[in-house]
Amino acid sequence: MTRSDPRSAVTRLMGMPAPSAHPLGGSAYEVRLENDDRVLAKNDSRPGAIAAEVASLNWLAETDTVRTPRVREHDEQWMITDLVPTGSPNAVAAENLGRQLARLHRAGAPAFGSPPAGGPVTGTIGLAPMHNVEEDDWCTFYVTHRVEVYLKMAYDGGSLNSRQVDTIHKATDGIDQIAGPPEPPARLHGDLWSGNVLWGADGRAWLIDPAAHGGHRETDLAMLRLFGTPHLDRIIDAYRQEYPLPDGWEARVGLHQLFPLLVHAALFGGGYAAQAEAAASSALRGA
Repeated sequence: MTRSDPRSAVTRLMGMPAPSAHPLGGSAYEVRLENDDRVLAKNDSRPGAIAAEVASLNWLAETDTVRTPRVREHDEQWMITDLVPTGSPNAVAAENLGRQLARLHRAGAPAFGSPPAGGPVTGTIGLAPMHNVEEDDWCTFYVTHRVEVYLKMAYDGGSLNSRQVDTIHKATDGIDQIAGPPEPPARLHGDLWSGNVLWGADGRAWLIDPAAHGGHRETDLAMLRLFGTPHLDRIIDAYRQEYPLPDGWEARVGLHQLFPLLVHAALFGGGYAAQAEAAASSALRGA
């Protein structure tokens, strides 16, 4: 075994032989320990990526709101967490998740753009870098450190054309009129698309792969609308009962989806550029 092998990494970090491992997708592995316990081992060689994810998981967990896998051990390139056996989505878990998200957001953050406590300023979102820079107001943070960063990346990479850039700029230029009433900084999961909601065999919803930071709570909720989260209506209804949303929140979904859609456009191109333009147009219509 080598240092890059998941069994070797688990053995080194946990001090226990790991007889077997099998891939779960991407850079994650299910690893069986000598005592027959199972853990998840995740590898990421990008500088600061593991440190950012560990800090994100711990920052969310310390609120005692949402359920996240417990970090057992880590180094600069490997993270070992509890393995969550998977099950099927269910309505009760969805409603509980909505209430838990509301409590997470209410736990707050020091500022818009705050990194998780103990984490690096530069983390990751998927395969892209993500810089957490603190600002006093959400509009400045969102336009400067989220939308414009990935807009430039997507345009420079040929995924966005000039017309699409102009439409997105119309939305960001008018963001003060679109963003709704001021909100305090919320503690966000930060990459809360449907694939990062894990429906556990224990009948509960777990959140994985966070890119946590201080932001606007509607961003997490808008991300949940991407790519078909099961029982989304129940999640949102339960959230609103716990922590009511300001009037007009539905009209702002497109504004908050600009960030993740531009990340996808920068990384994958394809139809994500058109989706980002449509999101900007939706935000403008709702203004």
